[in-house]
Amino acid sequence: MDDEHRPARQARKAGDDRSGFDRFVEAVYLRVSRPSFFFACVTVIALWLVSAPLWADLKAWQYVIHTVTSVVTLLLLALLENAARRSEEAAQEKLNVIAEALAALMASRAADDPQLEQDVRKLRDAVGLEERH
Repeated sequence: MDDEHRPARQARKAGDDRSGFDRFVEAVYLRVSRPSFFFACVTVIALWLVSAPLWADLKAWQYVIHTVTSVVTLLLLALLENAARRSEEAAQEKLNVIAEALAALMASRAADDPQLEQDVRKLRDAVGLEERH
């Protein structure tokens, strides 16, 4: 589908005011969520395994993989948690917009159905609830 029918994508492209760090996190997230990253990890482990005879000290050989994997894991964890948090915030914002629109629609119909007025209050109270808790 072209961008003409996707206003959210158009808005994101037009007003990309994200920081360099946010763009970096998104780029890393897109790379590590692909099968090629998994196969690259498997390749690194395979190369590490076959390199054992090249090391004089097997403890040093083990330290290399432990250190590399620990550092990579820590960095990826921090980046992916950041991406997940931003994704959750975006999803919540979308839900709030939908709830506000639904509340407005329900309020316009409340004259015909008095029960709707109470439901509108409950819905509007629920918008932004995650920020109050």
